Amino acid sequence: MFYSPWYLLLLLLVPLLSWRLFAKRGMPGIRFSSVGLAIQMTPTFRQRLMWLPPALTLAAVTCLIVAIARPREGRQQTVVESEGIAIEMVVDRSGSMQAMDFQVDGEHVDRLTAIKNVAGKFVSGGDKLDGRFNDLVGLITFAGYADGQTPPTLDHAFLVSQLNNTQIVTARSEDGTAIGDAVSLAVEKLNALDQRQKDKVKSKVIILLTDGENNAGSLDPIQAAELAQTMGIKVYTIGVGTKGEAPIPVTDPFSGRQVIRMMPVNIDEATLTKVAEITGGKYFRATDTDSLEQIYEEIDAMEKTKVEAQHFVDYRELAVQPYKAAGLTIPPVLLIAFALLAARWLLQETWLRELN
Repeated sequence: MFYSPWYLLLLLLVPLLSWRLFAKRGMPGIRFSSVGLAIQMTPTFRQRLMWLPPALTLAAVTCLIVAIARPREGRQQTVVESEGIAIEMVVDRSGSMQAMDFQVDGEHVDRLTAIKNVAGKFVSGGDKLDGRFNDLVGLITFAGYADGQTPPTLDHAFLVSQLNNTQIVTARSEDGTAIGDAVSLAVEKLNALDQRQKDKVKSKVIILLTDGENNAGSLDPIQAAELAQTMGIKVYTIGVGTKGEAPIPVTDPFSGRQVIRMMPVNIDEATLTKVAEITGGKYFRATDTDSLEQIYEEIDAMEKTKVEAQHFVDYRELAVQPYKAAGLTIPPVLLIAFALLAARWLLQETWLRELN
């Protein structure tokens, strides 16, 4: 593209200049009886190249006109600025998460497997979820105690890998539901970002998934919620599982085989609701995979990252800057024009010099 393309109209003068340079001019002569012998003589190599200086002049003038029109190569660049959200996913892995009341692709799975499936899409994108590519996401798992698996990070592939490797506790000594401790650990991890991040994170969110009631740990869930509220952290709570009874795999004491039995389940919805309300969040109930996906879609819509993209074009002035094409570096147009003029002067003053 050209910054001043109207100057290219000057190229219309090139044919006129060409005619002026190459037109036969009247030459002085002398009377001679016959020129037949001279006509039969073969022109020398020097005589054959007498057209070269005028041609170099035309090429130089053409390059000068193109240079005046300012040819440019535009390279569009985009700078993306985002005000990210820091999210801590807090996932229950207590023994009750073995309940087989969820389905994935038509097959019955335990609650933790369903959570892995949907939460992974929430982070990396999939189905109706766009993914949280500009957000710091961390993972905390808990049963009888809380464990920080991954601090808030942009390495979402590693985080999803850690989530998929999470297993339901099997040892009775580790079992339990320490909701308060898990929320307080999440608050601690999010609050630590202000010391690590150069710019403060726009907002901080905790997504708590549990299927029970707080029966372990040292901190009450309401106290943890008040701590989160003080730090400006919003908590979304999700009660996972069917109401009343759920199919849970147990070991038959007589046969030693694993069988499915309907067993009573209880989710402390009142506490989970209060935890969400204290922090300005919201409580959800997921009784199947579809409702769990809808919950994540709603959270995804409410906690949107602000992304601003600025577009600008960086121009290379080809009249004075080299241009690379097909692995070759083409000199600036003005340099080509001056080189042509220099070659024309050198030839006309030396080897192709005309004697008057």
